[in-house]
Amino acid sequence: MQKFPNRRASLFMTAALLATGLGMPARAQVEFPKQKPITLVVPFAPGGGNDILARAIAPRMGELLGQIIIVDNRPGAGGNLGAELVAHAAPDGYTIVIASSQVTMNPFLDMKVPFRIEKDFEPIGLMASVPLLLVANPREPYKNVQELIAYAKANPGKLNYSSPGNGTPQHLAGEVFAKMTQTEMTHVPYKGTGPSVTDLIAGQVQLSFATYASVAQHVQAGKLRALGVAGQKRSALMPQLPTVAEAGVRGYDASLWYSMLAPARTPPDIVRKLNEAMVGALRDPALATQLAQQGFETRTSTPDELRQYIAEELKRWQRIIVQNNIKVSL
Repeated sequence: MQKFPNRRASLFMTAALLATGLGMPARAQVEFPKQKPITLVVPFAPGGGNDILARAIAPRMGELLGQIIIVDNRPGAGGNLGAELVAHAAPDGYTIVIASSQVTMNPFLDMKVPFRIEKDFEPIGLMASVPLLLVANPREPYKNVQELIAYAKANPGKLNYSSPGNGTPQHLAGEVFAKMTQTEMTHVPYKGTGPSVTDLIAGQVQLSFATYASVAQHVQAGKLRALGVAGQKRSALMPQLPTVAEAGVRGYDASLWYSMLAPARTPPDIVRKLNEAMVGALRDPALATQLAQQGFETRTSTPDELRQYIAEELKRWQRIIVQNNIKVSL
């Protein structure tokens, strides 16, 4: 006759099976990322550098993860709206965000930032950097940086420059430029790079600091005039165009970088999987070529390296903003 375990033994075996996740009809947790698609939040409207980079990397990164990645544009509040959404999302790896260098600027701009970049996010890794271009409507009389400065000083307060929003790197590029050149320019914020550039082409504003990817085709078509590169070095795609520093504004540097972040307390193994897929996608030759043609320079890192870089950038932008007495209110 078959012997059955007593009640105490049965309870012990059941507890052991539950503890190991075995013997259950379905596992309590499905291995990441098999449960559902991943949402990659872009905290700006379509058409800007964040959006272009997200839509370029999402398909290849999704292939490496074996899961669909959905790009979700959530513009507003200088990128803070979309970032806040991710900061409050479940820390399970299914909601992540592309964050540009603006996240290290906003805390020092007298604006309400509804999160702390150091505490409310888990760094996944650096993605890329891209120089900003100082561009003008071609109907304006100045053809280079020095002519622009002379015109601005002769016409104080008459120049308007656009940006994707208050507190964005493009906005800070304009504020620092005005302070360093002792000129007066009015900032006109938009909800994203697309409308910012559209109004510049239409002549509603006269200037803009914009990513190469968002304005290069318009410069080549003669709809915009490039005056200078806002980064530390010239762009390989426009080698004839001097940097703003080379054009006479010594020490000027407004480079723009992009990273990927997850909500704080996302498990390390999930962060590692996301980092590996992100790095793998960026090292794909076809994707690397595509991004290079749009002005991006890929810059990969580990999560810890990004954490350290963010800490360094927070200190750098705090110094720049305080020294130049730059304030922004939303």
